[in-house]
Amino acid sequence: MGRLLDALLSPGKKDEVIRDAARLIDEEVDAKGGLGGLALKGAYKLVTTAKQNFVGNTLERLLPDFASRLEPLYEERQRTATNEPMERFFTVRAGDVADALLAITDERAARTDRGAARSAYEKLRPAARRHVAEAAPKLGRLLDRHL
Repeated sequence: MGRLLDALLSPGKKDEVIRDAARLIDEEVDAKGGLGGLALKGAYKLVTTAKQNFVGNTLERLLPDFASRLEPLYEERQRTATNEPMERFFTVRAGDVADALLAITDERAARTDRGAARSAYEKLRPAARRHVAEAAPKLGRLLDRHL
């Protein structure tokens, strides 16, 4: 396992990371405006109402994949900008962070046999890179707190 993965999945840390990441997602969705934000909020409310602790459970399943995909960025930051907070590094590399994380959800969406879930994902996916990139600095701040 990579250093980032080990750190985030360590006993006592994993639950905190998942709780903070779920809060970050809630805040990001809540902050979205316009018609796109309305669609995102509607889809989010639908899945979080239908399945209790949907976000937390999903993060628990995906956290190892997320950490693995972010490991190259973490290692790059360790090599080139050791004293730079992850928040700042992820601000500069927001597009790369978004691409790394969305590659996982893209793969899962392509494999799912749940047509409604795939359809909803495909409708929201065009704006997802922008949304995830906008949240990248806050994700970096979350990592700064936990590493």
